[in-house]
Amino acid sequence: MKLIKRNGSEVIFDKAKIAAAVTKANLAIDEKERISEEDIINVTNAVEKICKKMHRSVGVEEVQDLVEDEIMKLGAFVLAKAYITYRYKRELVRRSNTTDEKIISLIECNNEEVKQENANKNPTVNSVQRDYMAGEVSKDITRRILLPEEIVKAHDEGIIHFHDADYFAQHMHNCDLVNLEDMLQNGTVISGTMIEKPHSFSTACNIATQIIAQVASNQYGGQSISLTHLAPFVDVSRQKLRATVTEELASVGVTDEEAIKSLTEKRLREEIRKGVQCIQYQVVTLLTTNGQAPFITVFMYLGEAKNEQEKADLAVIIEETLLQRYQGVKNESGVWITPAFPKLIYVLEEDNIHPDSPYYYLTELSAKCTAKRMVPDYISEKVMLKNKVDKNGDGQCYTCMGCRSFLTPYVDEDGKPKYYGRFNQGVVTVNLADIGLSAGGSMDKFWEVFEERMELCHRALQCRHERLTGTLSDAAPILWQHGALTRLPKGEPIDKYLHGGYSTLSLGYAGLWECVYALNGKKLTEPEGEELGLEIMKKLNEYTAKWKKAENIDYSLYGTPLESTTYKFAKCLQNRFGIVKGVSDRNYITNSYHVHVTEEIDAFAKLALEAKFQALSPGGAISYVEVPDMQNNIEAVLGVMQFIYDNIMYAELNTKSDFCQQCGYDGEIEIVEDSDGKLVWECPNCKNRDQSKMNVARRTCGYIGTQYWNQGRTEEIKDRVLHL
Repeated sequence: MKLIKRNGSEVIFDKAKIAAAVTKANLAIDEKERISEEDIINVTNAVEKICKKMHRSVGVEEVQDLVEDEIMKLGAFVLAKAYITYRYKRELVRRSNTTDEKIISLIECNNEEVKQENANKNPTVNSVQRDYMAGEVSKDITRRILLPEEIVKAHDEGIIHFHDADYFAQHMHNCDLVNLEDMLQNGTVISGTMIEKPHSFSTACNIATQIIAQVASNQYGGQSISLTHLAPFVDVSRQKLRATVTEELASVGVTDEEAIKSLTEKRLREEIRKGVQCIQYQVVTLLTTNGQAPFITVFMYLGEAKNEQEKADLAVIIEETLLQRYQGVKNESGVWITPAFPKLIYVLEEDNIHPDSPYYYLTELSAKCTAKRMVPDYISEKVMLKNKVDKNGDGQCYTCMGCRSFLTPYVDEDGKPKYYGRFNQGVVTVNLADIGLSAGGSMDKFWEVFEERMELCHRALQCRHERLTGTLSDAAPILWQHGALTRLPKGEPIDKYLHGGYSTLSLGYAGLWECVYALNGKKLTEPEGEELGLEIMKKLNEYTAKWKKAENIDYSLYGTPLESTTYKFAKCLQNRFGIVKGVSDRNYITNSYHVHVTEEIDAFAKLALEAKFQALSPGGAISYVEVPDMQNNIEAVLGVMQFIYDNIMYAELNTKSDFCQQCGYDGEIEIVEDSDGKLVWECPNCKNRDQSKMNVARRTCGYIGTQYWNQGRTEEIKDRVLHL
């Protein structure tokens, strides 16, 4: 069994230290108030027994809380007071410097919490450590100066989660849709250098990767680009290549139009291949200022094309993108593996969904790619046009920002829909499971606590908005001055883009499954559970609508992709309410509205049910089905894709894609329990447990992670059942 110290480092649990601490407090009080040595041993053993039942590493604060409880059970109130006073004095000493120990522990690579915080950041790398060091300073300033004490307290207790406090000290926003079209067509400036409109497809791809890197270094969330914005440059290259080919063939006496066209298209396809390769390899090899590859989503939507020629050219880019992702990238051993980024989204539409559709071949290729590499994810144009209706009454289809955060429909002053160039200001998530348990089975109490938590979230979201208010365009020129989001003059505030629906503020939510179960003992898959779950979702939307109307700020409900926070929330529930069956009896809680990972349900029933909740999560949501190896059953994958098109706006298929560098095993790396009760990854072939010598890719919470996860998320991955 392991103990996590306050600085985040993990050590062997040593019950002798509990006995020593209690003994020290015992000797500090009047002799007649002391407990016996036998009582001290009993307290120590009781605490150890409780910790072992948790089946995870326990925090030192949790252990100390348990010690207090056991002393109180003995009726030794004077000793309990002495022990609590000692803890308080030590806390005051620690508060004099809140960052040094954490920074030192992460530099020395023994901070377990940091190691498992982000599934795509390697904490042993200098650039990642530098980002984490800055993050610790930011969190310290945020906690002590920038946020109200009630928000910090609620965050610490797992009542809410104030996301990305490690970036809050700076005037930075969350995620966005990059206006790549504007930047490529009208030029941009990168690091003080003018970048003019590219004269070929390959150059456009190269510039796009530079833009992606710059944007990633000036915000902290995900970003999305559309391949449609690259499509016009295919014809630019076509015309250049045609002129060259015509001249070359004429020099040898060939003027045949078919020969010219054939050779031109052959060379054009090679340029497209190299351009797409540039994007894929640059993205996975770039390290931005936050120490990881850019969190980038690439959108593939034929319906965005302006004309048939552009659509045909876009189809070639999409095809090449899928072919290269199907192949994967080589790891350090030269083996083809599944990369985490770029994330791909493929839109299912009338032009590609039926076997007789002109671009159905792309859908078949997408299915093969999904079966092998877990991407692309799928947006149903049919369903999205119903879910996303603007004030003109027109349905809209567009990409999310990063992995699932969606903008709300917006019409500009010219009456035209606008999505590229918009962004999200930030996220605060409410722990619904905590509200469910706080109600004690009373619906009246539930709605009373619900109201309190909504106002708490509202105040926290206002802090995010106020932090951005007054930010000058100079803070991030690539975003605010040179076209990624807009083109403001130097020195101008960004304030007008924070109101009127141009950008969003996200009210996140987690643990709907556990919340409903705590209230009525029903699952979301049961009629009574579904009814209550939908009622809660509607009520959440009522609050965001009320705030939006009062402040002219677009608050939007967001299905939070909990990563490390799923573990934190679960631990906080256990500390506050103990182990409650079906609610806090695991080391994770369920993301957003999702059906619990252990629930036996088929893929189609799961997607149909979750579609109802997804429609009530306008600020972002994604559903998934867990599937076995489907590479030899592409028809089944296509069947799920057809169901997605007809029934749900945004969904994905999760499979496995692993490799053991030690023995060459190419299959599923398993999760096993070691002698200390800790969950670890193990090759079933050679029993290798060295994570640095294996490649594991799992969909974590909307995107693929490759750097492993904390114990709560690892347990969640282990518990997943197949839906197909």
